[in-house]
Parts: sequence; C-alpha cells; structure tokens
Amino acid sequence: MNWIEVNGTSLRYEVSGAGPSTLVLVHEMGGTLDSWDQVLPALNASRRVVRYDTRGAGLSEKIAGTVTWDQMAGDLAGLLDALGITGKVSLAGIAVGAAIAVHFAVRYPDRAAALVLHGPAVGVGEDRRQATLDRAAAVQAGGMRGVVETSLAASYPPVVRHNQAVFEGFRARWLGNDPESFAAINRMLAAENIEHELDRVGCPALVTAGRHDGLRPRSVIEPMAGRIPGAQFLELNSGHFASVQTPGLVSQAIHSFLHGMGQ
Repeated sequence: MNWIEVNGTSLRYEVSGAGPSTLVLVHEMGGTLDSWDQVLPALNASRRVVRYDTRGAGLSEKIAGTVTWDQMAGDLAGLLDALGITGKVSLAGIAVGAAIAVHFAVRYPDRAAALVLHGPAVGVGEDRRQATLDRAAAVQAGGMRGVVETSLAASYPPVVRHNQAVFEGFRARWLGNDPESFAAINRMLAAENIEHELDRVGCPALVTAGRHDGLRPRSVIEPMAGRIPGAQFLELNSGHFASVQTPGLVSQAIHSFLHGMGQ
C-alpha cells in the first residue's frame, strides 16, 4: 500500500494489474479499499486497477468538520493526476462510492470512460434528511458500536452472510471507522442530493441493485438507472455491500460490462 497527499488530504491507495485501460474502484461509506479484496483478482488480469481509501475512511486522512461531493471527486482527480493517469478511466463504486463516481463523471466528463454503479447513494430525500442527521449525531456521541446492529441488519442481512468469518471480519472492520468522518459523510448526504446529476452522465453505465439490500433496494435503484442516458440495469442476488458479500457476482458484472465497452 502507498500514501499520497493530494487535494489537501492524504490518501492510502494501491495500483495493481496492467493493461491498456484503467479501472478505479471506489468503496462504500464505512468501507475501505479492502472491500474490493475478493473482487480484484478477476479485474486486474487484463487492466490496471486503482483503489483507494476515500477521504475519512480506512487509513486515509480523517475529516475534521465538513466534506463535500466536490472534494471527494477532486480527491480522485488529484490522485489520478499524481499517478500520471491522464486518459479516460472506468469507475466502479458501491453506494456512496458509486455516487462519487457519478459526480466525478459529471464534473470531469473527459476523464470518464464507463461507470458501474451498485446501489448508488447520491443523497437523501427531504423525508429522510432528519434521520440521516440524527444518525450522524448518534455516531458522534456514541461511536460506531451504537449503530452497528441496526446498520448491518439492513445492509448485511443473514441471507447474504454466506461465510460467517467474512461477516465477522467485515463487522470488526466497520466498527473501526472514525466516528467524526462517518458522521461528516452522513451530513454530506443530507446537505446535497446529487440525484439530478444522473441525467448528465455522458458515458456508458451499468447500474446494479442488490436483491437483499434493505438500504438501496431495486425499487429505489432501478428508476435511478432510468435517468442515466442509455444505462443498463441488473439485479444481483446480493446485498448492500455486494463486493464483500458476493464478490464473484460483482466481478463478473463489472468485467463483462467493461469488456463489452472495450475497457
């Protein structure tokens, strides 16, 4: 693993694989680049793959105060610049990571070749805004342990706990999140809903939903896919944290789509 300082923050990142195209993997809120461990071997055999801990996550610099979508997309642009990756890249993201990919593609349209978005979390509606702010306050007051049971009940239900050891490892890693940073990202979701940007995506896109995702179900995600011009939609027999829960399904979906796009 490596660290680099870009866009006013320090990021942990990894580059693996080789090939004519580049894929960037953007993890979910509460995750780290390790969320892609079991997906990576099927993706970096024929392409270069960049993955990183987003601002506030994992071993990247933590968030003091607020964070914005522009900062998150700017971090990724800065990382690619520092790595000398100037051409178009494909991006695959989970939940908030998928939304970062969308914002990057809209803000830097000449740098996005294709998107694969699982359960994109582009913000919250007015009816869920106060609950999201309350969750941020609860995490700040009592830490991650105070919300872990309710959070994972919806996002990692028993039906997708195919391997108990994997689930227990994920839960332990999730508990290691920095409460201040986790709260800041929740407040970002409450402050700015970027769903309108889906209409402005100008590259090919595949949008997936987890059949067992209690947070971002098909009923929410499929209409979002319909807003992206020409986007494909696919339901996976998975949950919210699909790259951990069903890595085979995720890697197959990403590789098949990107291969068809020449990526």
